[in-house]
Amino acid sequence: MGRTKTKKQASSKPKDAPSAPSVSALLEKAQSLVVQCDYQLAIRFIQRALDQQPANAQGKEMLGVAQLEMGDIDAAKQTFSSLLPPNPDAPSPPPPSAHLYLAQINDDDPQVALQHYQAAVELLSVQLKGKERAGSNEPSDDEIELKNSIVRALIGQVEIWMDPSYDLCFAPEAEKTCEDLLETALKVDPNNSEALQSLASVRMSQQRPDDAKSCLEKAWMAWKDLDLDDPKVPPIPARLGLVRLFLELSLYSPALLVLHGVMSADDEEVEAWYLEGWCYFLMAEQAKENGGTLDDLSWEDLAKDARDRLDTCQMLHIHEQHPDKPLLEHTQELIASLESMGIKASPPGEDEEEEEEGDWVEEEEEDGDVEMS
Repeated sequence: MGRTKTKKQASSKPKDAPSAPSVSALLEKAQSLVVQCDYQLAIRFIQRALDQQPANAQGKEMLGVAQLEMGDIDAAKQTFSSLLPPNPDAPSPPPPSAHLYLAQINDDDPQVALQHYQAAVELLSVQLKGKERAGSNEPSDDEIELKNSIVRALIGQVEIWMDPSYDLCFAPEAEKTCEDLLETALKVDPNNSEALQSLASVRMSQQRPDDAKSCLEKAWMAWKDLDLDDPKVPPIPARLGLVRLFLELSLYSPALLVLHGVMSADDEEVEAWYLEGWCYFLMAEQAKENGGTLDDLSWEDLAKDARDRLDTCQMLHIHEQHPDKPLLEHTQELIASLESMGIKASPPGEDEEEEEEGDWVEEEEEDGDVEMS
């Protein structure tokens, strides 16, 4: 009989423990959770990454964003400040985004906000020069994004100087400072629609409506025919700002066209419903003054359109607990005014107003360019 083969003895060596997730994997997961608005869980992943690399700038910035979204302003300030000198762990050079976030958070202290905006402009300008030296004749996506960031930081300063809630707007140097900031912005990007729009706002404050109209026309023409997902199309808040300026200048047709694009992207945008209702309200008033019609629409039809939009705005405002109380108050004032004219709320489920809006927008689009005169 041959010898039997002995079984291999199980190794007494313990199996390797599963390796801990890398910092990059943890931050990638955190980023996906931020996109999903699950900020609490995102912070847990970020903290695990920062336990491994306490000075990781990407992790700190993501933590600040999550804290900001959760409404923990003090914690976010501390986190973003840790990315800047004199903190010993601050990267060199510091990220411009930290200054931009702190500029927006410190809206209660305009001087501090201005300092952060200017620091961001200086850092971004250095980055842009490096890209331009290394790049080709055609600007890269990175260059375009850097230019947009510089322009928005300059516009942020203009908005602080123009804000009537700060004493800065009464300073003798306020007007020239705004002009200089916008001149710089338009040197960085001569056709930037947001800079042109901001310049139009300045011209309005200077009682120069014709110049404002010219700026707005140039700003709108820069992107009006682009697809809504084109990166050159301004973000929704900027487009809503454009609509407000259009309404100030009684330019109702372009205002409705811009709002149509905003609604296509987000049909629960409270301010868009408010502005559309206000637009139709103003058109109804103009129709009454002009014998009862405006562009073949009766003032009653326009007033009904206004009522429908404003009712929707009020419902969404309350449902979403929107923070803009003055917007809700003005909406309710306009509804009360329409009620006093005999314009009642539409019965539930009635959607004729949507068809009428569609007809209005289609008419304008068929006509091609809208006259802004």
